[in-house]
Amino acid sequence: MINYDSLLSDNVKSLKPSGIRKYFDLLETMNDGSAISLGIGEPDFVTPWHIREAGIYSLEQGYTKYTSNAGMTKLREEISKYLYRRFSLKYDPAGEIFVTVGGSEAIDLCIRSIVNPGDEVIIPVPSFVCYGPITTMTCGVPVYVETKAENEFRLTAEELRSAITPKTKALVLPFPNNPTGAVMEREDLLAISEVLRGTDIMIISDEIYSELSYGIHHVSPANIPELYDRTLVVNGFSKAYAMTGWRMGYVCGPKPILTQMLKIHQYAIMSAPTTSQYAAIEAMKNGDVDIENMKKSYDQRRKLMLKRLRDMGLTCFEPKGAFYMFPSIASTGLDSEEFCTRFLTEEKVAVIPGTAFGDGGEGFVRICYAASVENIEEAMKRMESFISRL
Repeated sequence: MINYDSLLSDNVKSLKPSGIRKYFDLLETMNDGSAISLGIGEPDFVTPWHIREAGIYSLEQGYTKYTSNAGMTKLREEISKYLYRRFSLKYDPAGEIFVTVGGSEAIDLCIRSIVNPGDEVIIPVPSFVCYGPITTMTCGVPVYVETKAENEFRLTAEELRSAITPKTKALVLPFPNNPTGAVMEREDLLAISEVLRGTDIMIISDEIYSELSYGIHHVSPANIPELYDRTLVVNGFSKAYAMTGWRMGYVCGPKPILTQMLKIHQYAIMSAPTTSQYAAIEAMKNGDVDIENMKKSYDQRRKLMLKRLRDMGLTCFEPKGAFYMFPSIASTGLDSEEFCTRFLTEEKVAVIPGTAFGDGGEGFVRICYAASVENIEEAMKRMESFISRL
């Protein structure tokens, strides 16, 4: 009999399953229709019709062949125009932009293209679950830096400086942040640039939530002149345009690095889905109004949830990005895992423990407000009832 355990990669076996999945599996067992999920990080909107229509039309016209490895020229041109129009970022579509299968592939390519075995990648936590495991699979070393609630979960220059060693190859900046909703503003990035001055450390800037900033305008590290040449910008269509299932992302940065990234993409993926690329062109050209309408709705829900959480006595800083709240539940006497498990089983509401996003998340839970106002109101009532019983 084959010993499969001996065949498997030690790196892969060392990875822990995502801490998010457990709660979705529990939720699926509650099939009476009374359960509410505020756990999944996905827009509750359907992709706008004109974007769907562009994908449908491409199929009707028989556009079903491979595209170029880097993505359709027209799409890369539209991405370039969009980035300049929305964020004042300049990238050449001919060599400084290419299209990926979601932002997740772009993150994977960024890390794989620059990290050698033993290289260190600094990752602020709490943050999305993929950065550390991808670094590990590349035989790099994740270096986690715990951001703090008193700093609104921003990465400070002092925290970064203390984490840098001669082996540091890259810094992940995942802002606006999942799970905390934290943002990095220009002054924060200027302080980061001073710490990185004179080093060859690259920045992998995950900006998938860049359009979902409230009361402020998103600033990319690439907007800081001193950081432009060392920044790889990762973005996509999932959050801003409610296109999660289309699996469309892109990466922008220095041509010498993207040239090497493209080789991995050629061998592993070939090209992003053709139908999705046609839909993405329409999103880039005519989707600004959709972004604003969805963001306005998210902002209303953000304010509603923040007020309800504070009214029930939970401490929660005001998140200014993405679509998550990250309240402290330390006052309940429960740890994050116990709180979420009991809340789901007793009140049938799914939220995610902060520990799913790194050790710095203990004592917090992530609550997604990309849900209907009715579900948010009902979930907050159930949470208030749950907390009052503890």
